[in-house]
Amino acid sequence: MVTDGTHERAVRSWRVGISRRALTLSLLAAGALALLALLLLASGGGGRSNRVAAARAPAHPGAAAPPSAPAAASAPAATQAKGGGSQAAAGGDGAVVGRRANVDEVADPTESSSYPAPASARHQAASAPAKAGEEIVAAGAPSDAEVRRELEQMEAVEHAAAKAARQRLTPVTGGRSIGGKGTIPVPANVPEVVRRVIAGANAIADFPYVFGGGHGSFVDNAYDCSGSVSYALAAGGLLGVPETSGELESWGAPGPGRYITVYANAGHTYMYVDGALYDTAGRSGVFASRWQVSAVDNSGYVARHWPGL
Repeated sequence: MVTDGTHERAVRSWRVGISRRALTLSLLAAGALALLALLLLASGGGGRSNRVAAARAPAHPGAAAPPSAPAAASAPAATQAKGGGSQAAAGGDGAVVGRRANVDEVADPTESSSYPAPASARHQAASAPAKAGEEIVAAGAPSDAEVRRELEQMEAVEHAAAKAARQRLTPVTGGRSIGGKGTIPVPANVPEVVRRVIAGANAIADFPYVFGGGHGSFVDNAYDCSGSVSYALAAGGLLGVPETSGELESWGAPGPGRYITVYANAGHTYMYVDGALYDTAGRSGVFASRWQVSAVDNSGYVARHWPGL
């Protein structure tokens, strides 16, 4: 038996085609409705949510942002607030500091206890925050100039006391050399250069005197007068090569110095460092100290000093 199924297949194909089109139209309609709902939320309820999130933002820069406001992290580093004129600045960790969102201001619940000023009250304008931050000196504290003067007075007293102590030293019998280890203390209240010169002079204070010693090289086992002075000055970085007494007549600048004064002529040289005499003449023995307890007559010598010292 032969059955013609052409008409039945055509009908079944038509019915299936209608179902597919209906499904497609239904999906399109549902998508349109969803898009419309999103647009309505963004224009209405979304704005309210943003304002609420901004109102819940931390009150100070160090506080963490609440979980309900993730959009704050992606905001620009500097924004102009609507109506307020405030700007936000990016902190060191990328956080935005000082943000002012578009939030309506509400009444201050503590206003009544804050002594609100009447309209007639007037006050001078404040300085800029950066300027105000510089005002860190407490009222009544001494100024920098006053502190410097006090330090200078204290150093002068200490200097005079140290000089007097050296002058009270008893010399070794037979000359003016100081006793003990033959060295003097390195004071803390003088420039570093002066401390280095004293330390250098101490290093060879008890070395023997040999004419010409210390001139072939700073490293020697005996030093004459100019070799001794040259070694000490080199320790302070004030001399590059050993100089003779005649050459030291033109060392540095003319006149006595505050801390170091070299006296020189064609045949002899010595110096005063922080008031103490350093000289090979007048020593008390072969291994006696070049530091001496009393001053000498400076007549016939040229006085030289290093500028600033």
